[in-house]
Amino acid sequence: VQLQASGGGLVQAGGSLRLSCTASGRFFSRYNMAWFRQAPGAEREFVAGISRSGGTTLYADPVKGRFTISRDNDKKTAYLQMNSLKPEDTAVYYCAADWVISSVAPDSRSPQYDYWGQGTQVTVSS
Repeated sequence: VQLQASGGGLVQAGGSLRLSCTASGRFFSRYNMAWFRQAPGAEREFVAGISRSGGTTLYADPVKGRFTISRDNDKKTAYLQMNSLKPEDTAVYYCAADWVISSVAPDSRSPQYDYWGQGTQVTVSS
């Protein structure tokens, strides 16, 4: 599967953005999906994940209550709604797909993910 992330941009603190990750190929509904981010000079970190059915989500503590991950399997797209953005959210955001053979919760560890999008820049100004 190939992943295309979009929706990044420049926003003021307190603002919102919605990222999209559109997949090409088959069997999108058999992948758990996740968003990771990488700030300059920092390691890539988990942001949020969603199970293949959308029934289970997982969030990193810094984004809980502000970000929402969702998916539309018919459109082969995963989303990350980001509200109340902070300057520390500034990073390149990557979507990733994890092939799973059963209904399991999303994993927060990046090596679990088989496919990655190209990244989209999110910049939050203070």
